[in-house]
Amino acid sequence: MAAVSGNANKTLVCQNPHSYGHKDIWHLGNPFDSPTCLLFMQASLITVVTQFLDICLRQLGQSSLVSQILVGVMFGPSFLGNKKILGQTLFPVKGSVVLETTASFGLMFFYFVWCVKMDLATLLKTEKLAITIGISVFTLTLVIPTGLSFVLKKYVPMDTSLSNALPFLAISQTLTVFISIAVLLTDLKFLNTDIGRLTMSAAMFADIAGFSLTMIMFAILQNKGGSIVTLVGIILSMVVLLLIIVFVMRPTIIWMVEHPGGGSVNELCIVCIFLFVLLSGLMSELIGQHFAMGPILLGLSVPEGPPIGTALMSKLETISLAFLYPIYLAVNGMQTDFFKIDFQSLWVVCFILIVAFFVKIGAVMLPGYYYNLPMKECCVVGLLLNGRGIAEISMYNLWMGTKLLSEQEYALMVASIVVINAIIAPLIKFIYDPSEQYETGRRCTIQHNRRESELRVMVCIQNNENIPTLLNLLEASYASEESTIAVTALVLVELHGRARPMLVANHPTKALFVQPHATQATSTMPLGNTPFIMKATSPFSLSLQSQPLTLSTMMSAECLSKVGPTFSSCPSTRGGRLMPPLRFLIVLERAPCSVGILVDRGILSTSPSLFMARATFSVAVFFIGGADDAESLAYASRMARHECVCVTIVRFLLFGDENTKDRKRDSDLIDEYRCYNVGNRRFEILEEVVKDGIEMSTCIRRLIDYFDLVMVGREHPDSVMFQGHDQWSECQELGIIGDMLASPDFLTKASVLVVQQQRIRGRVIKSNINAIPLSNHKDQLLHDVPIHETLSPSCTISVDKYDKV
Repeated sequence: MAAVSGNANKTLVCQNPHSYGHKDIWHLGNPFDSPTCLLFMQASLITVVTQFLDICLRQLGQSSLVSQILVGVMFGPSFLGNKKILGQTLFPVKGSVVLETTASFGLMFFYFVWCVKMDLATLLKTEKLAITIGISVFTLTLVIPTGLSFVLKKYVPMDTSLSNALPFLAISQTLTVFISIAVLLTDLKFLNTDIGRLTMSAAMFADIAGFSLTMIMFAILQNKGGSIVTLVGIILSMVVLLLIIVFVMRPTIIWMVEHPGGGSVNELCIVCIFLFVLLSGLMSELIGQHFAMGPILLGLSVPEGPPIGTALMSKLETISLAFLYPIYLAVNGMQTDFFKIDFQSLWVVCFILIVAFFVKIGAVMLPGYYYNLPMKECCVVGLLLNGRGIAEISMYNLWMGTKLLSEQEYALMVASIVVINAIIAPLIKFIYDPSEQYETGRRCTIQHNRRESELRVMVCIQNNENIPTLLNLLEASYASEESTIAVTALVLVELHGRARPMLVANHPTKALFVQPHATQATSTMPLGNTPFIMKATSPFSLSLQSQPLTLSTMMSAECLSKVGPTFSSCPSTRGGRLMPPLRFLIVLERAPCSVGILVDRGILSTSPSLFMARATFSVAVFFIGGADDAESLAYASRMARHECVCVTIVRFLLFGDENTKDRKRDSDLIDEYRCYNVGNRRFEILEEVVKDGIEMSTCIRRLIDYFDLVMVGREHPDSVMFQGHDQWSECQELGIIGDMLASPDFLTKASVLVVQQQRIRGRVIKSNINAIPLSNHKDQLLHDVPIHETLSPSCTISVDKYDKV
């Protein structure tokens, strides 16, 4: 049995060490008397409730930190913990030590994992704007809130506890911890945006100053009433710990990685790193610092990315970030008692926090104005730098343990973290969309480009088997001296162990090697088709790059904007199915250019080059109507200029729909391309009249085996031809017809290219075209007119009711 005695400051729990025997329900015992069963129950309950609350609050735009702290508050004395039955059963005092120890263990590895994912060298090699913002934020938030706290202490009546803690609460607003900012940016999916990179770099410089200030202040508090020699010894011990980590542990880890004995990062190396984490935490405690200090320094010193970063993430990321991290936040939430807060203290602290909040935003705007950073982006960076997280909670917990904060001040600061994060997360999403940086008012389509202009293509390669098909597709695109093709090959490699993507430029005359995403990342994955790339693309202007990415950012629109306006082609795996969970919806929604998704069935890979084989390839365009089909038609018209490519336009007409404006517009468009291909026997137009979707599907099945490549638009105007097919569509990114053609049930060997024309601010570019006589307009079509020029009366650009986002 446990005898509990306490006073106003502490609770002492005494337990019989021989009472921990196994007690199950079959022997009429209480299993939760066992610390093991109690810990399992508490951890399970926290995890389940956290995940449920996180799902609910994410619909409101909240970050995960808010839900995780609220779970602890829910089980704490402010809510359910105040009930005697629930409090003593679910989270009794006797079980707090084991739970808090587990949470502290998770905190240590959480810091280590996030620091391993940080690319410290890249963050420190940054522009002057980030350095200026970091210095400005640290200086102004140190001077103004701290000075205000002393003014309030002098002129505003408050209790002694708050008066003593107020300067420290003001100083804590100076901190801009990069780990907390990184977690917030990850939740908002801003980490790989320009704003995210600027915020992280500024936070890094501000955190260097803030971290140093915190460590010195903590050393002074520890040495309160002691001698100067002791204070110098505490500071020197921190320097010695840093030197041990940098010059002993880091070289040891690198040596073990370079000499694994089996060609990969073996288990012994991982175990040694885990041991270093524990030892660094132990040494931090021995010198009087927080146990997280050592793991943070060790994580920053460990090389991020493969091979070691990848191996560590595969071992630690899930258990640390998804399990132990929420437990630590919940435990701190359970220590929060909102009933301890009085109104007088509340408004004083709120005043300090509000002033610090706006001072930090102003500290970003001042250098932003000098460097011509838009005020909207300055405001977003300021809001992001106001983000709070686990580092601030750890600091407040530490201060409460040293009696620097009472339970009232601790509850106020935890509440401030929840409120600030609950405000800034949805506010940032409301005022700023990171995809705006990729938007353009310029038309980047094949249809609207000049006939002899350069075609710029980005080819996204995720599988080596698709390279021959992509090369033949590029060759079929007809590169000539008058109309060149500039190709950027982007090799996408899923990469663990890094918080940010990495772009590696490869010289076009050298073989391309990229590191795989597996833990055995010391080996390389050669793209053996590189000689074919160089030989097949001899008429092209080629830029070859490799970009290892995390899966969540692998298909981000950022990749597409790196070469400006492009027509982008992204391959899938063979067999007619896209590789799950790789999805192209983000690209389709945000791409600043036209996009093509290639479903490769291997037909075009039978020869490494059209020029070498002199084979004839048959290409079909299934034209139903709409802007996407118009883009497919424009691309096929360019292909028809290649001597080895035969193009057939199969136009599907709905019976009884002869006099609609849409059909007349589509007829004018097809007549234009018919005129420009007069005399070209490799360009043919067929018309198929159908009554419904069944007849269209039957016709497609009858024709498709005659072609090697079929192009189709992703979206079409509403029509009865799609009735029934939309119910069976599984891949939204392919559209109704593209999904039908790519389905494994559709027995064909033809590859499929699904095309989406560029959307400008979410709208489709469409053309109303009157027939243009060939003799008068041979060198100037509608798509030859730049967007800033006034169109002639016979050519107009309009948006009609069928436009879709």
